[in-house]
Amino acid sequence: MTAAPIIDTARLRLRPHRVEDFGPYAALFASERARFMGGPLSRRQAWQVFAADVGQWSLMGFGAWGVERREDGVAVGQVALNKPDHFPERELGWLVFDGHEGRGYATEAAEAARDHAFGALGFDTLVSYISPENRRSVALAERLCARPDATAARPDPGDLVYRHPRPEAAA
Repeated sequence: MTAAPIIDTARLRLRPHRVEDFGPYAALFASERARFMGGPLSRRQAWQVFAADVGQWSLMGFGAWGVERREDGVAVGQVALNKPDHFPERELGWLVFDGHEGRGYATEAAEAARDHAFGALGFDTLVSYISPENRRSVALAERLCARPDATAARPDPGDLVYRHPRPEAAA
């Protein structure tokens, strides 16, 4: 069984999810914001997605981290390296819990997860699948120096695919 490693950034800690993270996760997936992530979902459906995110660590050797502020331990979201069966490629994904948007947490966490994917995990490529209407996620992918890849396969034909460069290539 592979456990999520702990990764500290300037303000955040990426750590294994805890069951306490599920409350804000379920609230996000029940909200209108979840329309970009296959939702809104019932609490039961959200639990299945949450468990799959966490379970990928055992199945794949990578998966989702809970993201918390280092200063006070408050859970602010999730960042994940995903590859469910229906995804053509490994994906970098992120979400921010209600009340924590607009503070740069997703950027900081996604940079750390991306660097871990290309570094410790040795990934040679990484994409993000994004709904075209999700302008905030598109902007975040672009801040991470990811670029659209119109030729890439995608799990949903309507998704945009943003390909992430290796960190040294982005500099």
